[in-house]
Amino acid sequence: MTEQTRVHVMRHGEVHNPDGILYGRLPGFHLSERGRAQAQAVADALAGRDIVAVIASPLQRAQETAAPIADKHGLTIDTDPDLIESANFFEGRRVSPGDGAWRDPRWWWQLRNPLRPSWGEPYREIADRMATAVDKARARGAGHEVVCVSHQLPVWTLRLHLTGRRLWHDPRRRECDLASLTTLVYQGDRLVDVEYSRPAP
Repeated sequence: MTEQTRVHVMRHGEVHNPDGILYGRLPGFHLSERGRAQAQAVADALAGRDIVAVIASPLQRAQETAAPIADKHGLTIDTDPDLIESANFFEGRRVSPGDGAWRDPRWWWQLRNPLRPSWGEPYREIADRMATAVDKARARGAGHEVVCVSHQLPVWTLRLHLTGRRLWHDPRRRECDLASLTTLVYQGDRLVDVEYSRPAP
């Protein structure tokens, strides 16, 4: 029988961000106390699994989320830049309703094409690099399980891509909560199932 491989693609835990900044790829944004508890809860939930590698985005919040999982399995964290957050024109700005960049006419040109999207990294590019990251993880953990820690938009775009759905979407409808797991189940090279779980509160 063809061997089964499971790639758990995880969104990082809650970030300490009291100013409501769209932090994107900016350095220095670390997990909040709740985020650290979420990361530990996922590590505990995965403790009995056959995990042979933990791979994370280079950003601090992803590395901190990956740490307790790696520790639980006696592994070091490997870093893959393909798992990084998507690039965004509004990085570093407040984007909350009422007082954010969305209300400033100077930025409206960046909002002209939500299908691409015009304000950041194209969905197709996100999907391609995330699929590459998963392929590398799957090859490394063939017959076992691997955890890849990334970010909400990249994880959701990957899921849309792998399940044959359109890439542009309403961000409010993403099934990708903080510290959630989108688990890709492969039989050999064939994706046979996609599971979603929320081990952390």
